[in-house]
Amino acid sequence: MDENVTAAIVAVALFGALASLAFSINAIARAWVARGRDEARLASETGGGATLAEARLARLEQAVDAIALEVERISEAQRFATKLLGEHSGTPRILSKE
Repeated sequence: MDENVTAAIVAVALFGALASLAFSINAIARAWVARGRDEARLASETGGGATLAEARLARLEQAVDAIALEVERISEAQRFATKLLGEHSGTPRILSKE
């Protein structure tokens, strides 16, 4: 191969590698900046002095409270169904074909 062709191939490969590296660094930097912006927005929405951990704990507490209410509702329905079945005068009989 000619020396100029080899140099051109190396130059194109090097340019491609550097372009890929620049693209990757740009994407990582954008994601990092967006995360910082989101954390700052969340901190400002939760009330000046609240930290990110406090905001997460508040959301977790709300989720646990909602789950507790649903579990209580389901258990009340189960107690009601058990009461109705207990009040039933007898068990249903299966009629045989004989």
